[in-house]
Amino acid sequence: MTVQAPARDRADSCPGALQTHPAADGALARVRVPGGALTIAQLRVLAAAARELGDGALELTSRGNVQLRGLAPGAETALGDRLAVAGLLPSATHETARNVLASVLSGRAGGLLDVRPWPPGFDAALCADPALAELPGRFLAAFDDGRGDVAGQAPDVGLLALDPGTVALLLAGADSGLRSTPADAVPLALAATRAFVAERRAQGGSAWRVSELDEGPARIAAAIGGPRSAPVAVPAAPPHGPAGALRQDDGRTALAAVVPLGRLTADQADLLASVAADGVQLTPWRSVVVPDLPDAASARALAAAGLVLDPGSAWLRVTACAGRPGCAKSLADVRSDATRAVADGALPASGARQHWAGCGRRCGRPSGEVVDVVATGSGYRIDSSG
Repeated sequence: MTVQAPARDRADSCPGALQTHPAADGALARVRVPGGALTIAQLRVLAAAARELGDGALELTSRGNVQLRGLAPGAETALGDRLAVAGLLPSATHETARNVLASVLSGRAGGLLDVRPWPPGFDAALCADPALAELPGRFLAAFDDGRGDVAGQAPDVGLLALDPGTVALLLAGADSGLRSTPADAVPLALAATRAFVAERRAQGGSAWRVSELDEGPARIAAAIGGPRSAPVAVPAAPPHGPAGALRQDDGRTALAAVVPLGRLTADQADLLASVAADGVQLTPWRSVVVPDLPDAASARALAAAGLVLDPGSAWLRVTACAGRPGCAKSLADVRSDATRAVADGALPASGARQHWAGCGRRCGRPSGEVVDVVATGSGYRIDSSG
């Protein structure tokens, strides 16, 4: 099938830690966290940076990354220095290309195999290849251990375990038919990534995603070569992730804490660091998983700090863009309005999964069935078209 690529009349300006985005409340920096994995020390560095350089909070994104808002002019230099020391900025030339999702709790609970080594392996090889610095900031890789939690996020390049010994290569969110063993999965994903860069260059260099290339998946698969299997259906992305205390296969406990509207204060981040056993994992649902705990004793402290561990909470179904005052285009303070609606039990659309947006651009809208609550300047318009 031939896909008509959208017209790109400007270069990709996706923000990074060094290439910030000017917003109404100051500069915005985005820190890539491949696989969502943060050590305790890295989480503390991010919390301190938010408190001392930004507006005092970390924003969690749908790609498992972190944003800092309200940065003063020139603060990206100090931020970059801090991140580099913490191991969060391994390559200044590749920093915006390192968008990598991984199955939550892989190797700890569920799944067909342990994909935890894949994100750091992929990231290190990506940063070591000068040609891959050309990757657009929208490029997404996703490594799914077979549970189906991240494969449905429409990754440009993905790996999906089909059984303990077989991994499927996904291109533009669909199965390419190419297969590998777990040991060869990361090299296959890298080959596909390099083929995307080459094909993108051949088609003018303006595409941001594999789906925007003319015959992108087919051309990339042909460039890699090798035998093909019958494609399998890729699991749809779940509407939300886990919340609460989760039992690991080894008997220990993981706490999955939803962060309302993805805004994690520096104090909350420090609290998470203080209760973590080794590190934390950020998720595509703007939540934080604290694994390898002896029990669920820390759940009460996290909940008291405003993090959500109730799997029935409305916060698992509500997202929002930045809104006022952070975005000059926004017609309302959508975060405050959404928070009030949750507190009052007054969510529209009978509390269905919904995204509050300050304007018609609907930035940050998650995929799948979502009711749009769009600010118009004279109230909100409810659009349940999905």
